Amino acid sequence: MRIGELARRTNVSERSLRYYEKQGMLSAERTPGGHREYPEVAVDRVIRIQELFAAGLCSEKIVQLLPCMRDTDGGPSVVATPKLVADLTAERARIDRMIADLVRSRDTLDEVIDAARLS
Repeated sequence: MRIGELARRTNVSERSLRYYEKQGMLSAERTPGGHREYPEVAVDRVIRIQELFAAGLCSEKIVQLLPCMRDTDGGPSVVATPKLVADLTAERARIDRMIADLVRSRDTLDEVIDAARLS
């Protein structure tokens, strides 16, 4: 599929897809005319990349992580190094801290809202 179709099917801009390719997160074949042609599995790959960005990972970490994942199920692969596992464990801990901070913020807002309603 061409870049426009991949963008449409994943709701990701063509610019982002080019960035993913430049960073080594996504690959495409080139037609004789120079157009990018993506395989069907690129849809799953782009969705996975978006999920990893949403989880707070940077592109450098995603590049390291993608070879360790199967696009269809996200399961671990034999290329996951102990350092990568340690880095990802640290990322997960960071996300857990962010969640805890957000829950505290929400609880504080709930208290303010409740107090304002009683006034």
